Amino acid sequence: MLLYRMKFLQLLSRKSGGLEMLVQVHFCQKQVPYMCLATSTCLYSKKKKVNGYEQVDQEKYKNLVCSVTSYKTSTRTPETLFEEDNLLCGPADKHRSPVKNVETKTPKNWVPLINRNKRIPLLDGDSNLPLKIGLQKTKIPSVTSILQQTIPPQQALYLEKWKQKMILKLGKDGFAEYTKNLFLQGKLFHATLESIFLSEEMPTKGQGEDTAISGYLSSVQHVLKDVSEVKALESAVQHEILQYLGLVDCVAKYRGQLCVIDWKTSEKSKPSLQNTFDNPLQVAAYIGAINHDVNYDFQVSCGLIVVAYKNGSPAHAHFMDPDLCSQYWNKWLLRLEEYMERN
Repeated sequence: MLLYRMKFLQLLSRKSGGLEMLVQVHFCQKQVPYMCLATSTCLYSKKKKVNGYEQVDQEKYKNLVCSVTSYKTSTRTPETLFEEDNLLCGPADKHRSPVKNVETKTPKNWVPLINRNKRIPLLDGDSNLPLKIGLQKTKIPSVTSILQQTIPPQQALYLEKWKQKMILKLGKDGFAEYTKNLFLQGKLFHATLESIFLSEEMPTKGQGEDTAISGYLSSVQHVLKDVSEVKALESAVQHEILQYLGLVDCVAKYRGQLCVIDWKTSEKSKPSLQNTFDNPLQVAAYIGAINHDVNYDFQVSCGLIVVAYKNGSPAHAHFMDPDLCSQYWNKWLLRLEEYMERN
């Protein structure tokens, strides 16, 4: 059969155009359109595959491209995927887990702020004669030294940066003179306030008013109007159980509430209690000492921090109610324990 077909094709090839006509007749039939054959050839023609990484900025993402292509034949793991994402988008923004509130720590040697065993006279003493007990030299630590030696690292760093900035601006000698003047102004300011409370009169401008503190006095005028019944001025206090002492600026009523009042001077605005750093702990320490000192026949449950400004702008008066004083009292006890452990 095969031999017969070969002979038939040889005969056709001898005739001019015979084989050509046979092919044209066969492929021009409707059952096998020529265009279908052409389309099929186009679809299955070999083309060079395009690599998507060739369109990437090779220099910019060189490390990324090398990292991705190097893992083509290896198993992908979460670690490698994170590495690739890190190369492309940078380090992941990891949110810190909430820090536990360290202030909830309870002091080991807890002593109440209010002394329940203290006997209070039925009648108040003469409010015109405020207590003024001198501070005696003793080995008992002061509130100021305890706070200074247990200052938190972040707060210490802030103060050190401020100090270096001022030294850079004023020089060492200039900074020493600056701090000396601040101390003298603060001392003069307290002395002037004491004379005001004893005489119950505000000095008029140019009379009894030093120009160095005139701005501070103008700053606190609106606060002084709310202060009455002064019970102590620049008076020493000592906690008989916890064994620490301090010097209280003032104990008086502020808007009807008996408070330990701490007068502060500042060239920078301190509109919130947090801006006063360790001053609330100092006030709480003084309140606790007064309540456990037999020299004082009264107890205090509130505090007031008054920040006076040199430029005369209205002072900020930060009132501490009994609940807030109790919170700072616990913080003070923790600082006191830390000091005792170190010494």
